[in-house]
Amino acid sequence: MNRKIDIEALCADKGLRITEQRRVIARILSESDDHPDVELLHSRASAIDAGISIATVYRTVRLFEEAGILERHDFGDGRARYEAAADVHHDHLIDVETGAVIEFVDQELEELQRRIAEKLGFRLVDHRLELFGVRLNRPE
Repeated sequence: MNRKIDIEALCADKGLRITEQRRVIARILSESDDHPDVELLHSRASAIDAGISIATVYRTVRLFEEAGILERHDFGDGRARYEAAADVHHDHLIDVETGAVIEFVDQELEELQRRIAEKLGFRLVDHRLELFGVRLNRPE
């Protein structure tokens, strides 16, 4: 899945004040194909604007998360990782050897989760699925 979300536009929609440093961070997040942590965001942002501190990145990420613009994930590596809040539901498969995160959608799995919730007497309103695995066929 390769979806680009304009985080800067989402900030405007939510009425957030967008400073130049927030704009840089928003653009980096919008252009990210991975799920960066704060340290990686800071590295990318400071390459564009050396005046962006790690504290600014932490504050900005927290602000975006509280506004519902970013989603935080814990993929088991001890680091909070971020992606733009999805407009389309998807799940994650994490390669535990490389840390690579693969986004996927499986309609059969979605239906199974709905049926399980109903069997237990619930209407599913949201869920998050993260699978952790190792590649079956690794190149030698």
